[in-house]
Amino acid sequence: MSRKIAKSLTKIVLVMGLVSSLTVASLAASGDSQKPLTEQVRHQLVMLPYYGVFDNLAYKVDGSTVTLYGQVVRPTTKDDAERSVLRIPGVDHVVNDIEVLPLSPMDDQTRVALYRRIFSTGGLYRYSMGANPSIHIIVDNGHVTLEGIVANEMDKNLAGIAANGVFGVFSVQNNLRVEKKRS
Repeated sequence: MSRKIAKSLTKIVLVMGLVSSLTVASLAASGDSQKPLTEQVRHQLVMLPYYGVFDNLAYKVDGSTVTLYGQVVRPTTKDDAERSVLRIPGVDHVVNDIEVLPLSPMDDQTRVALYRRIFSTGGLYRYSMGANPSIHIIVDNGHVTLEGIVANEMDKNLAGIAANGVFGVFSVQNNLRVEKKRS
């Protein structure tokens, strides 16, 4: 009698384990689909393998259509962005308006000089940390655009001043946004 009970208990434990693992798997699979589409698009873009400090990606979600904007250094980043967004459940169409910046050794030198100057100025080094820095430096034929988010107006101004002081920079468009204070 005790063997029958042991076998029955073993079967019950196995069935319950299978049911709970299926439940966990289905919750994990549906976890992403529960997030709003805009969050999923943002997540896919920041997880791109070659998205970095010299790239800027933006997007707009309109129903099941996502429009991608911005500038990238590599053409593969543009293609990867489109492919990764198309894989999101609920996205039926992607309009890829991402600009691939022209190849230019001078712009490459300017990018490096800007990176060094900006992130060694004052306390701005903290914005370069992490896999996806919060300040993005876009260089197009010597014209610089700063994109991203900083903590305060002083940091925004420091970044703009530092960028203006780099040799080879013709103009600086400071589009850095100041982070909103949480109440």
